[in-house]
Amino acid sequence: MAKLQDILYKVHLTQVHGSTAVEVKDIQIDSRHVSAGSVFVAIRGAASDGHRFIYNAVEAGAVAIVCEEMPEVMSDGVTYLQTSNTHESVAYMAHQFYGEPSLKMKLVGVTGTNGKTTIATLLFKLFTQLGYTCGLVSTVQNQIGDKIIPATHTTPDAVSLNALLKQMHDEGCTHVFMECSSHAIHQHRITGLQFTGALFSNITHDHLDYHKTFDEYIRVKKSFFDHLPATAFAVSNADDKRGEVMLQNTHAKKYFYSLKTLSAFKGKILENALTGLVMLVNDQEVHFRLIGEFNAYNLLAVYGAAMCLGEDKEKVLVKLSMLTGAEGRFDYIISGGLIIGIVDYAHTPDALENVLTTIRKLRKGHEQIITVVGCGGDRDKTKRPVMAQSACDLSDKVIFTSDNPRTEDASQILRDMEEGLSSAAKRKYISIVDRKEAIKTAVSFANEDDIILVAGKGHEKYQDIGGVKHPFDDKQVLQEMFELLNK
Repeated sequence: MAKLQDILYKVHLTQVHGSTAVEVKDIQIDSRHVSAGSVFVAIRGAASDGHRFIYNAVEAGAVAIVCEEMPEVMSDGVTYLQTSNTHESVAYMAHQFYGEPSLKMKLVGVTGTNGKTTIATLLFKLFTQLGYTCGLVSTVQNQIGDKIIPATHTTPDAVSLNALLKQMHDEGCTHVFMECSSHAIHQHRITGLQFTGALFSNITHDHLDYHKTFDEYIRVKKSFFDHLPATAFAVSNADDKRGEVMLQNTHAKKYFYSLKTLSAFKGKILENALTGLVMLVNDQEVHFRLIGEFNAYNLLAVYGAAMCLGEDKEKVLVKLSMLTGAEGRFDYIISGGLIIGIVDYAHTPDALENVLTTIRKLRKGHEQIITVVGCGGDRDKTKRPVMAQSACDLSDKVIFTSDNPRTEDASQILRDMEEGLSSAAKRKYISIVDRKEAIKTAVSFANEDDIILVAGKGHEKYQDIGGVKHPFDDKQVLQEMFELLNK
């Protein structure tokens, strides 16, 4: 319980009707979860507007309503608070209600188009190995020490997030590593949190269905760094052409990592093979279990953050050398017939290009690269032909297939991918809507030492078709097909 007036710190109110001295037992943004003593915050979302459910919330026992538009009829005994932005307001309120949990731990946020999950997961694993009790907020899963909590969004809503952070603190976490998506930044889900540090991986073409323009997408990512306090650190990729722009207006202490330019955290790849990476990290030679240039960047970001958090260089590099990455990120298996299968979450043109470029560098001879790839429905359509062309340019054979079509027709998505392909690309691909059949066909095409990439879904254990999530696991299907082949 808390007094309403005590959780309104930093909330900009334009009008108050009723008493702010009332006791509130919880904060709700879904009227269906409101009960006696709740404060209901009316949020305007993509699918629905919380203002339509103010009456329902009052009927269910809400003692206070926070809204952008005051209702025409106000109930006696209920406090109504008007604010210009309920997304921002609920974030400040939740941080106060749950006792400002981010101030009690070292909270590090990771943003960028690709690499967020791997960087956050590696940081969690590293600091756990260093002896700390840690929290993880990621696309794959949320974790408190050894306890796994399934994730529904890359970053939860502000109320759920602050409740989770409080739980992490209550269970002894000293460090929390969190992915910060552009949606979460834009929708104020992380507003009010006090970050010890922030990392930037890279920025490429993504989420233009939501942000509309690439400049807006960059601006949103940059705003995360703009709001960091002077006590925080910011670590950015100097080799990304927007790496410096991200930190242009930050008050935080600036650091950079790179493979190609001078930086505080400098790496050099000495060897890149299926056995892992051999790198120089600030002149120290280290063998890592992770594969590929993109993982070299991820490892440098993690190393940089660990240095900023005051850890010992030798200890950090020893522990990092033993770690594996996140599930569904360059996750590979080898069949009895020595075909290599790789499952990766790559679902943007740049991520797909990075993974395929890495695979090409790992080839010892003339092994075929066979790629299974699709594009999600109800998402940025402009990347569909770009991803299709990249897959064809960098593979020997390509199978276009369904990947979470959601409310769209899967066949139409494949036609969008096929549109504008070069004549050379058209000779390399076939389209198979059924994802399981597509993976089976890829395996049937493969000979010994060939490499099959199944891209787009990574860790996901479902296919979203018509708004219904059907059980589906790329890695499991690939393993089943390998077992059939072995028999």
